[in-house]
Formats: sequence, structure tokens, C-alpha cells
Amino acid sequence: MRALYIICLAGIIALGSSCSYKQNQVLFQKRSNVADTASQQTVVFKGYQIQPQDVLQIRNLQNLKYIVDEVPTSGAITGSGNAVAGAGQTFQVDEDGTVALPALGHIRVAGLTRPQATKLIEDLYRKSLLKDPIIELKIVNLKITLLGEVKTQGNFPILKDKTTLVDMIGQAGGLTPAANEKNIKIIRGTGKIQNVTEIDLSNINSLSDPRAFLQNGDIVYVAQNKRAIRAENLQNFSTWVQPALLLLNTALIIFTLSRQ
Repeated sequence: MRALYIICLAGIIALGSSCSYKQNQVLFQKRSNVADTASQQTVVFKGYQIQPQDVLQIRNLQNLKYIVDEVPTSGAITGSGNAVAGAGQTFQVDEDGTVALPALGHIRVAGLTRPQATKLIEDLYRKSLLKDPIIELKIVNLKITLLGEVKTQGNFPILKDKTTLVDMIGQAGGLTPAANEKNIKIIRGTGKIQNVTEIDLSNINSLSDPRAFLQNGDIVYVAQNKRAIRAENLQNFSTWVQPALLLLNTALIIFTLSRQ
């Protein structure tokens, strides 16, 4: 009887050990249809170029309330501009790549970087209306998505021209203890064309890696480390095997009593 118990127990352990482990985070694990071209070519960081549907926040620092001094004090704005006290107005770039600005009309900004668009608008206002304007322009709709082993998952705005992976992880509260800092994926692209870049944050050279500069629409995924996988694997196995052992013990007791 004791031999039977040992054999059954060994069989359960062997069966449980043969079960494959599957992470809770299964996102972005398949790479068969994804081109990993980012690691095969020299990456040069370029500033974001304004696109149709982007939202620009513009203000004249010489007058913190409005982009143009002559705007009525009631704050009633028509068209694509929306007044925000102390924060400037927001203007959406039209499909033709232009943005409608007070006193200037439609100005083509698509394809320009933020500094280029700022200088263009500043020069136009200086020539036509304002004396020594100081224009501040922000693109307020840019964001990236952080998933996986970070303290806070979700969408995060891109607040400056050169935003790095470390910047965004810092905004998210840092990595969790289960994070694999050697395998952080940046997924970039649209439709069927997706590029995957793997960044190893255990290497200090990653801080100057141009591939670690984030762009609008990027998805950052932080995988689990091996220790976390083993711990979760053991926990899952224990959760499965304990009821099985209890059932086996019960069966053996019933069998023993029936033989007496």
C-alpha cells in the first residue's frame, strides 16, 4: 500500500512538471510577423514632424492670456481655437496640413518640427501684427503606451521633444520587482508594418542609445524576469497539485478502509 502511494505521488509530480508554463502577460511574444529592423540599421533621432489632426497649444509669452493681444477679453473663440486661461489656445491641424491662426489665417505647418513651426509663427506675427512676440508652441496630443512590469500602466503624454525610455518609465513610477530590465520592447509602426526594438537597461550605454528616444504612438512592453516566472510557475503548480494530493490521500484512505 505504501508503495502504491509513493508511485501515485511520483506520477502526479511528473505530470505537473510536464505542464508548460504560460505568463499572464502574453502580449507581443510572437514575432513571426514583426520586422525587427530597428536593430539592423543605424538609427538617427529626428524631431517629431507635425501631422494633420495634431493639436497645437500656442501662446504669446508677451501676453500670457492670448496668442494675439487684440483677442476680445470675453475669451469667445470661434473656429478651431479654444481659449484656456494662462495656457494659450489650442488649434487642430487640418487634413490639408494647415492650421488657422488669429490674424494670420491658414498656415502650413505639417512636416515641420515643433521648433520650426514655432519660428515660422513667431516670424509671421512679428511681420504682420505683434512687436517682438515670443511664441510658445506645444503639441499636446502626443502619447505613448506603457504595458507590462511597470508600476503604472497606461497612456502617457510626450511632454518634450526628446523623451527617452527612462523618462517614461520614471513617469510610470519605475519598474516592478518582477521586471526584466534586459528585455524592454519598443513597438513602433502602423497597420501590418511594426518594428520592434529591444532595449537592455542593465547596460548603461542604453542611456545614449538613439533607439531609446520615444515617438508618438510607441508601445513599450516590459516583460517579466526569470525569477518572477519561476516563482509564479511554482505557485501555479502548487495550486494545482495540492487538491490532487488531497484527493489522492482521500482515495487511499477509502481504499485502505475497504480492505480491512
